[in-house]
Amino acid sequence: MKNQNLPNSLKKLAGFAGAIGASALIGFPAWAHINSHSRVDNANRSQQVAQTPKPATQPTTTTATKDIVATASGDAQFKTLTKALTAAGLVTTLQGKGPFTVFAPTDAAFAALPKGTLDDLLKPANKAKLTKILTYHVVPGSVVSTSLKSGDVKSVEGSPIEVTVAGGKVTVGGANVIKADVKASNGVIHVIDKVLLPPDMK
Repeated sequence: MKNQNLPNSLKKLAGFAGAIGASALIGFPAWAHINSHSRVDNANRSQQVAQTPKPATQPTTTTATKDIVATASGDAQFKTLTKALTAAGLVTTLQGKGPFTVFAPTDAAFAALPKGTLDDLLKPANKAKLTKILTYHVVPGSVVSTSLKSGDVKSVEGSPIEVTVAGGKVTVGGANVIKADVKASNGVIHVIDKVLLPPDMK
C-alpha cells in the first residue's frame, strides 16, 4: 500500500529547511554575527526539545553609558586632556549629542611637548589657541578603526588630518593610534601618543 502522506511530508520538510538560514547584521560603528544551529532526532523528536546553549565566549552587544568627557575623565591616562578640555570650555560641547570621534593624546603625549608649552596653553589668555588645538583632535561622526582609511579627514577645527593605514597600524597626523575604539555614548575615542597641531601652528 502506498504512503499517501509522503509527498506532503517531503514538501513540509523542504519548506522547513528553506526557512532556516544564517543572517549577518552589519551596523556602524559595531557589528553582530548571529549563528543558528539545530539538530533533530527523528526517533525521539516527540519527546525531546532541542536547545542550543549559549557559548561562554559569545560576544554580547553593550551600549556605552558615559559620554566622551566622562569616559576620558575616568581614565588615568587622560588627566591632562580632561584638564585642557575644561580650560578650553569644551566640556559641554563634548558632552553633547554628537557623535564625535576624538583622537585623544595621553598624559605622556602632552608631557612630550616642549617645556613650558602646556602651562602656557592652559592660561586663560591662550584659551582660543588651546581650543584650536583640541578641536583639531575631533572629527564629526563616530568613526571606528575598521572604517578608517588612508587619506585626509576634516577636523572640527577645520583643517584636514592625514590618516595612514598600513601594515595593520594606523597613524593620525603622524601620531600612532595605540588603542582604538574606546566607546562612549556619543562617539568613540582613539588613543594617540602625540599631540596634534593644526598646519598653521606647526
